[in-house]
Amino acid sequence: MASSIGNEKSVNPVLRISQLDALELNKALEQLVWSQFTSCFHGFKPGVLAHFEPEVKAFLWLILWRFTIYSKNATVGQAILNIQYKNNLSQTEKYQPLSKHQKLWYLIFTVGGRWLEERCYDLFSNRQLQSFYKIKRCITFGAGLIKLCGLVNFLIFLQKGTFATLTERILGIRSVFCKPQSVRQVGFEYMNRELLWHGFAEFLIYLLPLINVQKLKLKISSWCLPVAGLSNSENTLAAHCKECSLCGEWPTMPHTIGCSHVFCYFCVKSNYLFDMYFTCPKCGSEVQSLQPLKYKIEMTELHA
Repeated sequence: MASSIGNEKSVNPVLRISQLDALELNKALEQLVWSQFTSCFHGFKPGVLAHFEPEVKAFLWLILWRFTIYSKNATVGQAILNIQYKNNLSQTEKYQPLSKHQKLWYLIFTVGGRWLEERCYDLFSNRQLQSFYKIKRCITFGAGLIKLCGLVNFLIFLQKGTFATLTERILGIRSVFCKPQSVRQVGFEYMNRELLWHGFAEFLIYLLPLINVQKLKLKISSWCLPVAGLSNSENTLAAHCKECSLCGEWPTMPHTIGCSHVFCYFCVKSNYLFDMYFTCPKCGSEVQSLQPLKYKIEMTELHA
């Protein structure tokens, strides 16, 4: 008997993080159930559930309690993590399921307490009698006192690792593993690949802003598509350069940078502001001076 008790204690401890994870899973399930339920009333008049929301929530939580705590001695979050509630009031260290009284009081403390907290404000908000005002103050004081006790219980839980909620401590129910936990084999190959990939991605994110992609693109295009040099005279410039060397459209406010090619003012100005070492994509000439094109080109000559 002593050896079996020792084995049970050694293989079935419940970590604090597992108990907290179970509580978070329970909250997520309740939110999911409530969102799925309210989606059924999207076609109805807005606010149709507002007057009966506490009662509807209490009914849904009652159904959850019936198929979790009452039948399986565990919440949904605990069932996912292989945890169950144990009757800690029993004298033996072996697993003892919850009694019917503990299950009923768990329902009253959880479902009934939340219903009363949500409904009491509506019950006494429109009452002007002095007696109702005193009752409301007492309920508010009681709710604050319960929250304070819950905080103290949580601090004790962080120290000792048992009874994550005040309800568990009052009812004497403790979270235990329903099956012995085996050592999990962890493969680090996948984690190593993820770490390498994330490190490489962060390196690229840091490196890419330092690369002048526009200049590199223009340099490659000048190598792949060489264009024979034109005459440096303004007449030749006006006769041959009928499109912007950057955007390929008819040059708006045509300007030159000292070579035999024409640019839109906004195209060349924006590129020059972005890169002070901007070069012509056609011939690779650097910006000597940004000058407007002096000679006007006749439209009839361009369409010829």
